[in-house]
Amino acid sequence: MKPFVKRQKNDAADAEAIAEAASRPTMRFVAVKSAEQQAAAMIFKTRDLLVRQRTQTINALRGHLTEHGIIAPQGTAYLSRLAQVMEDAESSLPVPVVALCKLLIANIASLTEQIAALDRQIHAHARRSATASRLMTIPGVGAVCAMAMAALAPPPETFAKGRDFAAWLGLTPKQNSSGGKERLGRTSKMGQRDLRRLLILGATSVVRWAARKGAPEGSWLARMLAKKPRLLTAVALANRMARVVWALMAKAEVYRTGAAAA
Repeated sequence: MKPFVKRQKNDAADAEAIAEAASRPTMRFVAVKSAEQQAAAMIFKTRDLLVRQRTQTINALRGHLTEHGIIAPQGTAYLSRLAQVMEDAESSLPVPVVALCKLLIANIASLTEQIAALDRQIHAHARRSATASRLMTIPGVGAVCAMAMAALAPPPETFAKGRDFAAWLGLTPKQNSSGGKERLGRTSKMGQRDLRRLLILGATSVVRWAARKGAPEGSWLARMLAKKPRLLTAVALANRMARVVWALMAKAEVYRTGAAAA
């Protein structure tokens, strides 16, 4: 509302600015979500919170044990190695350290079970949702990303084309153009950051698979991998995926493989 507030800021000036902004024909408004969309969004956000808590606990466990000379690589796959150290009777770790580390390991196991339960709930919701089922036909879009798109993304009619949706997600470069000369910078990182993160993660998995197995010859992905770094290719692929997501939501269609190879 700041561009429409005149001089001093008070309740009357704020109300006038709100009325002025609401009367503008090109003003963008936040879409009203249904109770079902809010419930699906809460499931996703709760899962995201539990994943962050598990990551923090794992990092804390690794950090404490590093001070005692026990090193383990990052990731949940190596927790069993730390658990074996806790059960080793010949370990030189102090008794309080062993007890506290076991407490952290039990907390991690509890968080993992809760995350798995939410994953099953998300997959069940995705199978029942027609929109999420269509989005899951896109390579790199799983149940979590599809449900997040269905719950958090604005209605597709909010945007005139897929490019506008990708720009809203922050997957297009910032512009600092003037005098007819275009200057493009890094991605703007605008819009809903959770959706942008999920699309980039999905695109990264597709890029890793293509780098290992080989992308279809002559495809856009093969050309990008031949001349661009993988991370840049993943962000560019996420941009394309965002446009495909908008098209499937707007036209109620499923993903066609032939369009991706062009």
